[in-house]
Amino acid sequence: MSEIKRIEPGPRMSGAVVHNGIAYLAGQVGTPNATVTVQTQTVLAEIDRLLALAGTDKTKLLTAQIWLADISTFAEMNAVWDAWVAPGNTPARWTGEAKLATPAYTVEIIVTAAV
Repeated sequence: MSEIKRIEPGPRMSGAVVHNGIAYLAGQVGTPNATVTVQTQTVLAEIDRLLALAGTDKTKLLTAQIWLADISTFAEMNAVWDAWVAPGNTPARWTGEAKLATPAYTVEIIVTAAV
């Protein structure tokens, strides 16, 4: 039976779960009420931190799911993403528009990565 490693488990969810060589991160949101740029930067820094705790990094991303509260901010978010993502190691990715947990959040990113 494969071990399941829970990173920063809480009563509702864990920050990440590692199983069978895959790290599954919970959706990450940025600094509330900040710009899409700042929120995206904060989210990606948190993703880097959680990936490190899982024993991996952004060069091993498999998938990324991005939710924007307003799809018109797609280019603003992409400018930050493009500067962060590891060249030659881009994940399969999809982006959509959705209401997030509160109006204070404008971007949420969910990733999986090989360990």
